[in-house]
Amino acid sequence: MTSFASESLVQSVDWLTIAPPTLTALVALVVLVADLFVPQERKQLLGWTAIGGLTAALALLLPLRSGDRETFCLTADTHTEACSYTADHFTLLIQLLVLAGALLTALLSLDATRERLPAGEYWFLLLSSAAGAALLPASRDLATLVVALEVASLPAFALVGLKRGDRMSGEAALKFFLSSVTATAVTLLGVSFVYAATGTLHLTEIAQRLDDVPGQLQTLAEAGVALTLVGFAFKTAAVPFHFWVPDTYVGAPLPVAAYLSVVGKAVGFTGLILVTVVAFPSYADVWGPALAVLAALTMTAGNVAALRQVSTRAWSAVRLLAWSSVAQAGYLLVPIAAAAYSGDDQIGATVAYALMYAVVNLGAFAVVALVARAHPENRIADHRGLYAASPAAALALGFFLLNLAGLPPGIIGLFAKVTVFSAAVDAGLGWLAVIMGVNVVIALYYYLRWTALLFRAPEGAPVTHRAPAPVTLAIVLTAAAGVVLSGYPQFALRFATGGLF
Repeated sequence: MTSFASESLVQSVDWLTIAPPTLTALVALVVLVADLFVPQERKQLLGWTAIGGLTAALALLLPLRSGDRETFCLTADTHTEACSYTADHFTLLIQLLVLAGALLTALLSLDATRERLPAGEYWFLLLSSAAGAALLPASRDLATLVVALEVASLPAFALVGLKRGDRMSGEAALKFFLSSVTATAVTLLGVSFVYAATGTLHLTEIAQRLDDVPGQLQTLAEAGVALTLVGFAFKTAAVPFHFWVPDTYVGAPLPVAAYLSVVGKAVGFTGLILVTVVAFPSYADVWGPALAVLAALTMTAGNVAALRQVSTRAWSAVRLLAWSSVAQAGYLLVPIAAAAYSGDDQIGATVAYALMYAVVNLGAFAVVALVARAHPENRIADHRGLYAASPAAALALGFFLLNLAGLPPGIIGLFAKVTVFSAAVDAGLGWLAVIMGVNVVIALYYYLRWTALLFRAPEGAPVTHRAPAPVTLAIVLTAAAGVVLSGYPQFALRFATGGLF
């Protein structure tokens, strides 16, 4: 018995497999220490160090592209090896999304850290959050999953409130903190119940043992599954746990709002996919209908609220993107719900949609950040006549908005929505497909209204928007990625479904 216990603690470690999140965390520590010695006038070096670290972390995904590596595996039982870290295609695509999103956020942040934000703290927090977000998709036990979730979330609270002396920033950080802490508490309670009922934390073993839970522990297991799902519903900003989103995005620095809209959302949905499809497949008859209802409510609430935004109101551009992100969360929930009815192949649709959304939403935030240099109130009306002043920026923003709407020439946006729609139909969720279709039509109005405003005659003389080189690079990269994915939209779906789990 003693021998078995000692062997069960022995785990294999593949350093190349864990290199992307590990390098990101190490660069965060380097930036934190270097901040003590770098003089104020050279603080930009910290930003370029962060960008270099994120680029290197992305490059480390290339040796893992086969998607067949795992590490931190228990070696006691040679028949059923359980691993805590798996680098399959699902993991690699989410890590690509997270690290590329953090890199684009870093490019947008260089100007802000030069003028308004404390550079050392900002870069350390951003890299720390990105490291946790990159670790999460590879997590295959509940302990690692929760730790990764909190490493991604805790620095984000501070990032939102980093505008010192700004009341809106402090209020946004407090709302974000309270909602996330509530989500974490509920998740931890659910995880503890699941562990008590199954006696294991590894997701694949939980899936096996939930099929054969003793009668006296059945209620405990069901409560654990329900609470865990509620906790992740908070993280994904699903209705009714979405109330923190608009105020948090408005109060946060614009690059941080962009980061939360993409990387923060990817973290929540990745965790939700892992606990539902990998750990709780035997409870699909419970979480499938629940997620389908949440998807319908979330997309409807987000689109209706976005529709009500007044273009002349301060912060209306950011608020519209915030409510749009809530609506997009509803679309992202559809394939996860469909997986309960027709197998985990549907998850590829969520991953493909998330990749499309990340590219075009970061691009939209990049152009909004550019316009905000001349119009700091971030109103939709401030974008009127943008084509007359900055034709390239107007064309890029129009392309991004049409992608979000699912209209040509944004083929990747149309492809992603059709993929999600097909997932609902194939799963027999016709009613959800109808609701999604109605919501897509609603969204067309506010996306097209904003797009049309870009090409209207400006009120007064056009304001020239001088873009710093990093912001220009962020816009160019996202636009290029959108064009490439529009030309070859099958890439995201094929890679997402290849070797999934």
